[in-house]
Amino acid sequence: MRWFYLAIVVLFVAATVIFAAQNFQEVSVSFLRISVQTPLAFLVAVIYLFGAVTGGSLLAVLRRSIEGARGRQTGHS
Repeated sequence: MRWFYLAIVVLFVAATVIFAAQNFQEVSVSFLRISVQTPLAFLVAVIYLFGAVTGGSLLAVLRRSIEGARGRQTGHS
């Protein structure tokens, strides 16, 4: 099953790289009155990495929370 998940991740990364390589036009991004013009490929890469980091962090927090709750149920801390 590990190879299946690895294959899914590799396919998703490949699709992201292909998308980024084909979309180099400039886009304007605005957030809180700050406006930046950047290539769409760069924006996609930054958002992908940000999502990977925050997703991994969220999973780690949830895992610790679940393990802590299980430890309290069995009387361990």
